[in-house]
Amino acid sequence: MIKVKVLKPADVTAQIKDGMTVCTIAMTLVSAAESILKDIEKTFLETGHPCDLTVLHSCGQGDRKDGLLHLAHEKLTKRIIGSHWGLMPGWMSLIANNQVEAYCMPQGQIAQLYRSMACGLPGKISKVGLGTFVDPRYEGGKMNSRTKPLEDLIDVMKVDGEEYLFYKKVPIDICIIRGTECDEMGNLTTDEEAMKLEVLEGVLAAKRFGGKVFAQVKRIVQNGTLNPKSVTVPGVFIDGVVVCDNPLVDHRQSSSWYFDPSYSGQSRVVADSIEPLPLTVRKVIGRRALEEVKPGNIINLGTGIPNDVVGNIANEEKINEDIMITVESGIYGGVQSGGIDFGVGKNLCAMITHVSQMDYYDGAGVDVTFMGFGELDGEGNINSTKMGPRCTGAGGFLDITQNAKKIIFCGTFTASGCDFSFEGKKLHIKQEGKIRKMVKQVAQYSFNGKIARDKGQEVWIVTERAVFKLVPEGVKLMEIAAGVDLQKDVLDLMDFKPILSEDLKVIDTDIYNEGTYGLKEKILK
Repeated sequence: MIKVKVLKPADVTAQIKDGMTVCTIAMTLVSAAESILKDIEKTFLETGHPCDLTVLHSCGQGDRKDGLLHLAHEKLTKRIIGSHWGLMPGWMSLIANNQVEAYCMPQGQIAQLYRSMACGLPGKISKVGLGTFVDPRYEGGKMNSRTKPLEDLIDVMKVDGEEYLFYKKVPIDICIIRGTECDEMGNLTTDEEAMKLEVLEGVLAAKRFGGKVFAQVKRIVQNGTLNPKSVTVPGVFIDGVVVCDNPLVDHRQSSSWYFDPSYSGQSRVVADSIEPLPLTVRKVIGRRALEEVKPGNIINLGTGIPNDVVGNIANEEKINEDIMITVESGIYGGVQSGGIDFGVGKNLCAMITHVSQMDYYDGAGVDVTFMGFGELDGEGNINSTKMGPRCTGAGGFLDITQNAKKIIFCGTFTASGCDFSFEGKKLHIKQEGKIRKMVKQVAQYSFNGKIARDKGQEVWIVTERAVFKLVPEGVKLMEIAAGVDLQKDVLDLMDFKPILSEDLKVIDTDIYNEGTYGLKEKILK
């Protein structure tokens, strides 16, 4: 009988040789194989091996302390190829200090690259990334000076006279995955995981190159007890299984809780039991941004303000049945968690794989996406990926914004220390932020304003005091908040001069209401 090998974490670490390429499949701490990752770290710190690894990952995989942070040691990892490090300060530090070679690629392109590699292709082509920092004519996704002189992992090519980017294959030696349980043959399910991710695609990519696959599970069950339709990875593709010996710590559904069946579809909570958010500047921005949706829209929520507040506002305002909220992880509907638990949600109506979600975002394109931003310049270019030496990376930002029909960038007007109050249905600036976000030129091209203008994308930038729209001539100021001075509080704090609307409006003052603010009636109009 075919039988999967049951291993200890140290047995997996022993299979990882110096210089290998290790691929891990997870998002935030969801599906992170902590038992295995911790042992790799422990062994390196004790012996100096394995070392000089290349780490390949699509989604950001950390919660500021665990996940891929276990591999964030100089010499343990020589090169990282990934999409997002915003919740992984150890990686951002290594990248900023030139202690590791660092390539950033769009999250969806890496997930889809696994599939392309799995079916024997030399890479994948896409328009995603053209005109941004991953375009080799700009920076090629090279995130520090140590990486600048190294080979390009992305090329420009033409097909039928049109430009595309070509994302080259990255052969995988070891793929590390996680599931809920497997049977004695190794057939693996992910029933209690909060996302489907791109588990099988990563596994088959490793197998294409003769790589090995190791899985962490909660338990092993008898052959014949698993519904074959629930099997995510057939056991014949798994070289060894580690049963987590401390699942409360090392096999958590997400960082903030061990297991909640409402996040994996086994139960639902009463919608009215989900607490509304308090009135903060983030909620105010989210409320104004949501006024841009229409009934029937399929929307996407990016990290930061969008994911942290928009879903909760939609639930509070009872518009969940009028729009469909999606997140790049593959979830549809429900109420989303945020921060270190990004990408999961309660009361979902559907969950698809991460790679399939990116197929939709890269192809048809979502109706409306809500994204955060770090810098805006007068051409409408946006930087959301690198602030000074701090490299957060792109995540799914490039995949989603380049193809969305409508984009709402959400953020405070200035950063670092700004504080506000909302008495009398007006905005009161109690303390101004130390960092200007409206700059002469963005530090990195995460979003190319000229390309967006040329192809007619509808783009809005919503802040607490000013709302801008991208127009053919540049960035146009459309609304300002009640209670602010146009010159002192807006124009004097911008390093470029926006086009002023001939009909400059006041931002809807209902967004300052305690309780609901009538969003359903507004969008149904």
